[in-house]
Order: sequence, then C-alpha cells, then structure tokens
Amino acid sequence: MGLVRMLARMCLSGIFIVGGYAAFSEPGQRPKRLQNVGLPESEELVKLNGATMIGAGITLGLGIFPRLSALALIGNLIPTTLAGHPFWVETDPKAREAQTIQFCKNLGLIGGLLLVAFEPKKKKEKFGETD
Repeated sequence: MGLVRMLARMCLSGIFIVGGYAAFSEPGQRPKRLQNVGLPESEELVKLNGATMIGAGITLGLGIFPRLSALALIGNLIPTTLAGHPFWVETDPKAREAQTIQFCKNLGLIGGLLLVAFEPKKKKEKFGETD
C-alpha cells in the first residue's frame, strides 16, 4: 500500500507545482481576482500563494511531511478557488459552466488532500509479526 500512497501523492502534487509556478512567475489577472474574496489587489499575495503551492507540492510529492504539505495546500486552495472560480457571478452560460467545472475540480483536489492529511497513521510492525 505504501507504493500506491506514494504514487497518489506524486500524481496529486503535479498540479500544485505547475499552477504555483504559473502564479509565481506570471501573476497576470490573478491579483484582480483577490477582490472576489475581500482581499486587496496584490501581486505579492499571488506570488506568495504560488511559492507556497510550489514548495508544498514538492514536499507532498516527495512524501516529506505529507500531512503538513496537504494542509498547507488546502489552506491555499480554498481562497484560490473562491477568488479564481466564482461561477455564481457569471452571466454568460459558457463562462459559468467553465468556472463551475474548475470550481468542482478544485473541490476534488481538496478532497484528495483531506485524504492525505487525515490518513490513519501506519502501525509499526513488531519483529516477526505477519498478517
């Protein structure tokens, strides 16, 4: 089961590394979207969010403090999702559908991260013990 967990964490981490790099290197319109969640328009906040996603994504993928990494990513993903994909304000049906899909995708990512964050701790095997 350890191999499956490792592969799952690696698969889950990729979107945070790539998305974090995009936000950090080219904030684009992201700072304007912060107003959707009551935050000031700030390129620095977007870059900090991106850097956190890169760092936590890498540590999650490598299995270094996976619970803490998952919690950090959840903490970043909630405001990112609310600010970046406010489907409820879209009036154009196509744009609303696209934002709804992205919002739901992020909810799925949060679900995967919750599984990592609250995964039961492994029991240490005693010497000579078998299943």
